[in-house]
Amino acid sequence: MSGQPHSADFDPKAFLKTLSSHPGVYRMLNAAGEVIYVGKARNLAKRVGSYFSRGAGSPKTRAMVSQIANIEVTVTNTENEALILENNLIKELRPRYNVLLRDDKSYPYIYISADGFPRMSFHRGAKRGKGRYFGPFPSAGAVRETLNLLQKVFRVRQCEDSFFRNRSRPCLQYQIKRCTAPCVGYVSEADYAEDVRHAEMFLEGRDSQVIDELVSEMERASAALAFEKAAALRDQIATLRRIQQKQYVSGAGGDLDIIVSDVKNGVGCVQVFFIRGGHHLGNKTFFPKHTRESDPAEVLGAFLPQYYLGKPVPAEVLVNQALEEQQWLESVLGEQAGRKVSISHNLRGDRARWLEMAEANLQQALARQLVNKTGLRQRYEALQDALGLDDLPNRLECFDISHTQGEATVASCVVFDHDGPRKSDYRRFNIEGITPGDDYGAMHQALTRRYTRLKKGEGKLPDILFIDGGKGQLSQARAVLDELQVADVALVGIAKGPERRPGLETLFLSGRGEPIILPADSPALHLIQQIRDEAHRFAITGHRQRRAKARSTSPLEGVPGVGAKRRRDLLNQFGGWQEVARAGVDDLARVKGVSRALAQRIYDAFHQD
Repeated sequence: MSGQPHSADFDPKAFLKTLSSHPGVYRMLNAAGEVIYVGKARNLAKRVGSYFSRGAGSPKTRAMVSQIANIEVTVTNTENEALILENNLIKELRPRYNVLLRDDKSYPYIYISADGFPRMSFHRGAKRGKGRYFGPFPSAGAVRETLNLLQKVFRVRQCEDSFFRNRSRPCLQYQIKRCTAPCVGYVSEADYAEDVRHAEMFLEGRDSQVIDELVSEMERASAALAFEKAAALRDQIATLRRIQQKQYVSGAGGDLDIIVSDVKNGVGCVQVFFIRGGHHLGNKTFFPKHTRESDPAEVLGAFLPQYYLGKPVPAEVLVNQALEEQQWLESVLGEQAGRKVSISHNLRGDRARWLEMAEANLQQALARQLVNKTGLRQRYEALQDALGLDDLPNRLECFDISHTQGEATVASCVVFDHDGPRKSDYRRFNIEGITPGDDYGAMHQALTRRYTRLKKGEGKLPDILFIDGGKGQLSQARAVLDELQVADVALVGIAKGPERRPGLETLFLSGRGEPIILPADSPALHLIQQIRDEAHRFAITGHRQRRAKARSTSPLEGVPGVGAKRRRDLLNQFGGWQEVARAGVDDLARVKGVSRALAQRIYDAFHQD
C-alpha cells in the first residue's frame, strides 16, 4: 500500500490485515511509546485504513501519521461503547493531536436542604444531602448571582447550619433585609416554608406563577388594611418582574444548551449558553487545546462528548455546525440521560435568533483571545492550576492598607478581570475609629464596608480575594466573609518574602494548612504580584492625598467658637500654627476675644490623643 509516510518501523499494510470491521477505539503511538492520538470507529478496518490513503487528511493528520510507530486497538460490543471509551481515554491520556477540553470540572448547583428551616447554598460534587438541587450553572459566579437575587427577593437563609444553630440575636443579613431571622424565631416555619416554595418555583422557571400568587396575597393584605405587608409584597413583585425581564428567554419553556464554535488564526473557541426553565443562566467560554489545524466542526465534534459524557444533559442542544456523527452522539447522550436528546443545527424563529446571539458572543470572546492570547489568560490559567481552583477565575480583588505611623489610614481595593485592571471598580476606604496603626482593625473595617455593599447588590463578588498580608490579615478577611455569609470566594494572603524581595512571596490559602511558594518565573505569581503592586500603589496614593489634606487643615477649624477672624488673630499673636500648638491655656486666653473656656478647647484640639 502506497500512501501517507509513517515511521519506518511500522508496516501499515501488515497491520491493517489484522484489523476487525467491528466498532472500537484505536490509539496511535510514537517511537517513544507515547499515545499521540485516540480515535473511535464504527468500522475499525475502514477508519484506520483511511489514514494511510494517498493524500488523505489535513497537514495536521499527515504530520501525525508520519510519527506512528504502533497502533493499539480495543474492540467494543457497540458503537456507543466506542464513543464512551474514546472519551475516557482522551481525558486520561490527553494526546497531543486530539482536540482537548481543558476545563473538565464538575459544574455547580444551587442546593436547598430538607431541614425545618431549609438552607439555600452553593453546591458542587456528589449529591448526597437530602433536599433539592437546581442547575447546573455555567460557573460559580452564575450561582452567586442567582443566590444573591433569590436572597434579595425571598429572604431564605444561606448561612451554615452551625452558624444558624448558635445564634442568640439576628445577624447582619437580617439588618440588611436579606433574611427573616428564622434562627431566633422572627418568622414562623409556615411563612418561611412559603418563601422556600416560591424560591423553588422561581428556579423551576415558574416565576410568572410566583408573581400571580404574590399579587393575590398583596390584594388580600391590602383588603385587610395590612398596608405595610402589602407594600413589601409590591416591592417583591416589582423586583421579580425586573429579574424576569433581564433573564427570561422568550419562547423557551424547557432546558436547552446553545453551543457554537469557530477557529481563527489557529485558535479554537467554543461558547456554551445555558437555558434552564426558560431562564438564561449565563454562558461559558472554552478554548480547547490542539486546534491549530482543525476546522470549527471538528472542534465542536470533539468538544461535545468530552463536555457531556458523565454530566447532566438537557433535552435539546442547539449547535452552529453540522456534525458528521450527530446521530451517534444523540444516541449515546440519550442512553446516559434516560430520555431523548436532540442536537439541532438548521434552526428557524426564536432558536435561530438565540444561535445568532451565541455566535455574536463567540466572536467577541475569540477576538479578545486573539488580541492577547498569550498574556493575561495564560496567567489566569496558571493561577487556576496553582491554587487548585475548579473554575477559571474571572474576577480578582486585592486589598491593601497604607498609613504613616497610624496617621490618615487608607484601605484600597483594586479589581482585575480577563481584560486586566478594571479601574472603574476600584475603591478606597478612609479608615476611622480604630487604634492608630491597627492594620487588622483597618482591614476588618474595609472588608466589612466593601462586602456589605456587595451583598446589597452594589457590584459583583470576586472569584478570588487577595489580602496583602499573612495569616493575621487572612483571618480578619475570613471572619468578615463568614459574618456576611459570602461563600465560594477563594481567600489568599500574600506575605512578602525575606527582605521583601519580589519572587519570594508566600501564599496562605484560607482552609489549607500548608502555604504555597510559587517559582519566581511562574505566570501565576506574576499576576499575583501585578494585582498586589496595583493595590499598594492605589493605597499609597490615597493615603498621601488624605495626609496632605489633613496637614493643610488646621485643628482649629473644628473648634466651636473659632472662626476665620479668630484664627487669623491667633496666627498674628503667636507667629504661626506651631507656636499656637505650643502655647498654654493661659497664653491663649490673653488673645483678645478668647475666653478661658475657649482657650481650653483650643489647647485640647492640639493635644488630644
